[in-house]
Amino acid sequence: MTRHGKNCTAGAVYTYHEKKKDTAASGYGTQSVRLGKDAIKDFDCCCLSLQPCRDPVVTEDGYLYEREAILEYILHQKTDIAKKMKAYEKQKRALKSEDRLESCSEEREKVEKFKKREGSIVSKPINPFITGTGESNDGSVASAASSSSASATGESSSFSSSTSSSSLPSFWIPSLTPEAKPTLLKKPSKTVLCPMSGRPLKMSELITVSFTPLDSSLDRVALLTRQDRYVCAVTKDTLGNSVPCAVLRPSGAVVTVECVEKLIRKDMTDPVSGHKLKEKDIIVLQRGGTGFCGSGVALCAKEARPVMQA
Repeated sequence: MTRHGKNCTAGAVYTYHEKKKDTAASGYGTQSVRLGKDAIKDFDCCCLSLQPCRDPVVTEDGYLYEREAILEYILHQKTDIAKKMKAYEKQKRALKSEDRLESCSEEREKVEKFKKREGSIVSKPINPFITGTGESNDGSVASAASSSSASATGESSSFSSSTSSSSLPSFWIPSLTPEAKPTLLKKPSKTVLCPMSGRPLKMSELITVSFTPLDSSLDRVALLTRQDRYVCAVTKDTLGNSVPCAVLRPSGAVVTVECVEKLIRKDMTDPVSGHKLKEKDIIVLQRGGTGFCGSGVALCAKEARPVMQA
């Protein structure tokens, strides 16, 4: 291919380079880009602060955190759960009071119905020797009273309608429509979840990690400026993002997975502290993995965009 072969427009074939360039310019089609080094979190950085850990701890799932950051996260989650629980209890009490009011109103309706039925029964005997003048007077008084009560009710209904029209909810807001029901809060869970794995997390389950520095004479600031900062506690191999690492629970030492497979699994003994190891005591460190950084083997970012179909 010549120097300007990629930009040649006289060719009879629609090349891959032309297709990729047109896809990027058109805004259609799925784009995939391989993540660079700057987009991957270092293996010794906290998953929350994305900074190198001063006092690192690891969970049983292999996620590394700064002790201060993860304890602050757990504390914040507990206060948030307490607030949600308080709101849930308040809602529970309100629902109970509403149920009591409904039961009381039902009893009142039953009493009113009973009174109306009892009032419709004629209890006074009719006297045949009394003329109908008194009855007519009583009837006229009753009709006047009924008309006045009707006018009063009409005024009150008009007043109530005017006041209700002025306080009608907004029909364009779904939560303020007359048919909208108040959203019921669910009972919050009291368990604090790990921000990375989503599994239950406790302070007592955090394991202290002790990295072996490459040069013990360097201070922390000088150590952080180096690209290769830590080594395996047993084989002294340089640790990095491309080297799978594991933490031994009894001592907190960081070793390579190759060292675990070839040396430690033979007698299942911690080479630093001398304690016997179980399978759960070997915790493989998760490399990378945050909301802003890539992790694992598939380091390819994809952006799904609309596709033009013929």
